[in-house]
Amino acid sequence: MDTILGVEGDTRRHAALAQLPELARRIGEEAVAREARRELPYFAFVLFRDSGLGALRIPAELGGLGGSLQDVFEVIATLAAEESNVAHALRLHFDVTETLLLGARSAHTDLQVQRVLEGAVYGGAATELGTARPGVIETVLVRDGDHYRVTGRKYYSTGTLFADYARINLRDEQGENVVAFIPVAREGVRVLDDWDGMGQRMTASGTLELDNVRVDAHEVLPRVPGSLLGRHTGALRQLHLVAVAAGIVRRIFRDARDYVLAHGRPVQHSPAATAREDAFVQQVVGELSAQSLAIDTLVRENARALDRSADAIAAHAPDAQALVLDSALITAKTQLIVSQLALRAGERLFDAGGASMTAKRYNFDRHWRNLRTIASHNPLSHKTRVLGDYHLNGTTQHLEEGKVF
Repeated sequence: MDTILGVEGDTRRHAALAQLPELARRIGEEAVAREARRELPYFAFVLFRDSGLGALRIPAELGGLGGSLQDVFEVIATLAAEESNVAHALRLHFDVTETLLLGARSAHTDLQVQRVLEGAVYGGAATELGTARPGVIETVLVRDGDHYRVTGRKYYSTGTLFADYARINLRDEQGENVVAFIPVAREGVRVLDDWDGMGQRMTASGTLELDNVRVDAHEVLPRVPGSLLGRHTGALRQLHLVAVAAGIVRRIFRDARDYVLAHGRPVQHSPAATAREDAFVQQVVGELSAQSLAIDTLVRENARALDRSADAIAAHAPDAQALVLDSALITAKTQLIVSQLALRAGERLFDAGGASMTAKRYNFDRHWRNLRTIASHNPLSHKTRVLGDYHLNGTTQHLEEGKVF
């Protein structure tokens, strides 16, 4: 029976992944114009729900696709090459499904899994504005009879405007960290499109308002920072950002090539008859192709490391701690190098065509803006220092917090 289930799971996974290029193409239609108009891509999440890829990490024996993290990050990069906002907005969804995969089985977990299998998309919010430091939670869950009530404002609610359920980090009345899973459509929940960053403008990464929202007891779980699973998913969230950047660089290479072939002209002093024959233009396009390959390779190898740590956590393997630490180190190194390569690509793109490439109708500047915004999520200089401290002194303090590594 297990063999039959495995074969059926493989067949369904292959079928779902086979439709990925067409799904990405449909999501990417008119994406350039939508970005210029700041038109939120609600339709894309209808298509994503229908694709079944939201259940990519749910085991086949539970009705999911049983995919690997290599599969997940290829999905993210492929979507990002067409519409980076959509790929980014799925970050919390795949964080939640990883927790469902590797966490302890319970009635709560089974309910969330069933929702994912039915096509539900997860969003949520962790941080708040106005606190002394990022990560400080001041929104309190208050007991009200046999349930709870919560009032407050969260921020960076990426993807929640498109989602069905939200995972929200809160404190209880004793000051303990908890997490609540609630429907986005519940009375008193309001998601605002007030994210005003220069890039990733349609990720719906703004405010989540909670106005005396009812939260049932079974919707609340304790949140334990620094757990092995928390450290693993912390690295997963970072690689998700990197995979979005990988997709953007794929698009940068494609845009440079297509622009040269369709619109390019050799510069006035070039001996070449056409832009495609110009040695300097060839150099730019060749460099972009190499940067894209290097980034894709780093993401793929990083995903393999995360697959190893996920498997170890699932098996309660004795080397799970070491593998989680290893994947955190690899993720930090990948994020550092990809940020450098990707931002260079976003700037280098314009050397393929000169001033005409800056025309608003192409909207090529969105690539650098989006990449710069993604690279600003975490202090990369801090990651560099932590890596150096580890290799020189064996220090693992920050790597074990489960935050940004």
